[in-house]
Amino acid sequence: MATRTATPDARPAPAAGRPAPGRLSELRIRGLGAIDDVTLELGSGLTVVTGETGAGKTMVVTGLTLLFGGRADPGRVRASGRAGVEGRLELPPGSPVWERAADAGADPDDDGSLILARTVSAEGRSRAYLGGRSVPVGVVAELSESLLAVHGQTDQLRLSRPAEQRRALDRYAGPAHLDLLERYREAHQRWRALTADLDRRRGQARELAQAADVLRHGLEEIAAVAPEPGEDEALDTQAKRLADADALRAAADEARLALVGDVTGDLGGTEAPQDATAALAIAERALASSDDPTLVMLAQDLADAVAVVSDVSAQLAGYVSDLDADPARLAEVLDRRAAITALVRKYAEAGQGASGVLAWAEEAQEKLAQLDVSDEALDALAADRDAARAEVDRLGGELSAGRRAAAEGFAAEVGAELAGLAMKSARVSFSIDSHPEEPGPDGIDDVALLLAAHPGAPARPVHKGASGGELSRVMLAIEVVFAGADPVPVMVFDEVDAGVGGQAAGEIGRRLARLARDHQVVVVTHLAQVAAFADTHLVVDKSPDTGAGVTATDIRSVQEEDRVRELARMLSGLADSDTGQAHARELLAVAASAR
Repeated sequence: MATRTATPDARPAPAAGRPAPGRLSELRIRGLGAIDDVTLELGSGLTVVTGETGAGKTMVVTGLTLLFGGRADPGRVRASGRAGVEGRLELPPGSPVWERAADAGADPDDDGSLILARTVSAEGRSRAYLGGRSVPVGVVAELSESLLAVHGQTDQLRLSRPAEQRRALDRYAGPAHLDLLERYREAHQRWRALTADLDRRRGQARELAQAADVLRHGLEEIAAVAPEPGEDEALDTQAKRLADADALRAAADEARLALVGDVTGDLGGTEAPQDATAALAIAERALASSDDPTLVMLAQDLADAVAVVSDVSAQLAGYVSDLDADPARLAEVLDRRAAITALVRKYAEAGQGASGVLAWAEEAQEKLAQLDVSDEALDALAADRDAARAEVDRLGGELSAGRRAAAEGFAAEVGAELAGLAMKSARVSFSIDSHPEEPGPDGIDDVALLLAAHPGAPARPVHKGASGGELSRVMLAIEVVFAGADPVPVMVFDEVDAGVGGQAAGEIGRRLARLARDHQVVVVTHLAQVAAFADTHLVVDKSPDTGAGVTATDIRSVQEEDRVRELARMLSGLADSDTGQAHARELLAVAASAR
């Protein structure tokens, strides 16, 4: 099947006064599920994906999830043996995504967009690409936290768990609360570490004391010798020089004599050979007396050479005077080298030398501090533990107070959403039970989301207090409340309207359209009342491939009369029904006026 491009019919601007947070302008899916090769141009605002049951609507969500680092399922790969998803992200210059992408080596495309890609083989091998560079899938998954939020039926199941409900409440409470939570976790971790260290020292006092004795003995041995970094190498050089002092002195004297002659004037009655300095000086004077510019320049070069020779001869003289042929000094150096060599063999890794000995000593000092089981050390550790626990208690109390305050605002916002979803009498609340005597890694609270579906009904855990349709509406209301404060630019809702109909269905569409003012929203839906609010309407069609006998899926953008026919099909099952089309036009008119 040839590549099919579905193009949006409208691209509304973001809400006035709010900068565009970015959007996914293009999505290409190849070899995934029933999709062969389809390219979707996604508009800003609200995009809905509709189609017959089993046509493959969810593959759009699967492709998005895969693109942004989700788990790769080889069972979704077509017979071609490889599936691929590519996306084009349009991001504002100040987006933090650019900095992280640059760290990963990614480059922007020619038009300034960022290209993401993901491939999956039938064997389960998966690769991710960012800005033309191969990157670990974890990098893309990290970016997705600030780019994409997927809300679906699996999220409804997730939010039925108390731990997830607590995390959701913390997120709703805002950035300052999340910073407080992070400080609490650090304090709790420190308190637990100090407690474990104190218990370990008290419970293993004898073994730790013995281990400390071994370390102290080693430190005493090293302190007695007190080696310096690199001293073993310096001693090797010094020992060689002392052992060869006579031969080195003779070589240096011979070289110095050739350069400057006998500066003492005592050669034992022999005639002094002409030295290099004198020869160079004669040549320099001969050339300097000429008027020829070239010879004058050469004379200057010879004058420089005389200076160099004089400097080398002076260094040779100093070298000879520093040579020490004292046998006693040689013996002292050899003894010192032997002492350091013994330490190296005992405490240093191969090839590390004296520096390795000092590294062992530094590590031993740190270990010794952890092995101290003296009364003074244990008392100090207990005091640190108690101070850490006091910090945990203080931060835990603040965290609990923040949750209780946030719970009130959350319940009020969800209640308002439920009123518009034909559940005016339903009441949502949080049960927060605090246990300050048993602080956990996430605080002192047990959090449960409760629902009283109608007046007089007891508040029960939300997944037990609602029917299937009610649960869908409650979870959608929760998602809308959370999503309204979510900074991610792209939001995906996968059939969260399951089990909902009538007036509530229209309210769902209205709320999703409201979210789309500040976000790019993609919705997979079976409700015409929701689809009528779309800025871009994509239809998934499934047809048998007559050549191979396999199912193929195509995705197309519908507008005007084609869109009316699709809404009529969703309403009555008959795209050509006059009644259905009339109802579809009415829905479109209502949605247009409501926006």
